[in-house]
Amino acid sequence: MQKKSDWNKTAVFRNEWKYYISLWDGQALKERFGSAMQRDPHAENGIYMIRSLYFDDYWNSAYNEKIAGVNFRKKYRIRIYNCSDRTIKLERKLKNSNYIYKESASLTRQEYEWIMEGTYDFLLKHPNRLCQEFYYECVVNVMRPKVIVDYEREPFILPEGNVRVTFDRDVRAAAPDQDIFNPALASFEAMPFGKVVLEVKFTEFLPQHIREALPAGEQEFSAISKYTLCYDRIYHRTDALFLVSRSEKTW
Repeated sequence: MQKKSDWNKTAVFRNEWKYYISLWDGQALKERFGSAMQRDPHAENGIYMIRSLYFDDYWNSAYNEKIAGVNFRKKYRIRIYNCSDRTIKLERKLKNSNYIYKESASLTRQEYEWIMEGTYDFLLKHPNRLCQEFYYECVVNVMRPKVIVDYEREPFILPEGNVRVTFDRDVRAAAPDQDIFNPALASFEAMPFGKVVLEVKFTEFLPQHIREALPAGEQEFSAISKYTLCYDRIYHRTDALFLVSRSEKTW
């Protein structure tokens, strides 16, 4: 496990709050945020599709540490948008309780193919340090693809406080050996019908009118993980840890 002291001390961590809400509540919130926030200009008709190929090491550390509730964690993924290879990002998400820091490196389609073939040498020579560290993970810790996570995202942004509010729906899981650029990728529903994941990210502060609109009480700070949710769906977890990971309290 990576220790907090090993992390980039210049990293600016963002607050990340997650909620597990109904479609009905989500629609009401979208109407409310729509009058107080801006639509993300990168989203076509307000929505875009995200597809992430998640990696984990030989010991499934990212999965097991999430289930165990470890505060300081990291996850690697390759992310694309709308099934296109125009933007391919290698990302590492560092998490400290409800705070996150995301690093990214751009990949070409050929570099992505090399990673999937197990040809990692180019990563060691890459100018981006994240790629160099990913090389270490792949070679020393046997980091390999584990699951593909699909969902549709409807984002809202607010410059004050660098606030980003997103509604994620239709979360689906797919086997990691499939072509991530295939729009007709075979996948399975991974979230109960009628549910939406609400995520709120901000850096400096969260304006009061946004804070007051968010769900209150026990729903606040739900530890939702699309990775563990889809991992369970693909690998058919049926043991005691599976029951824990499917509870709303630990998602």
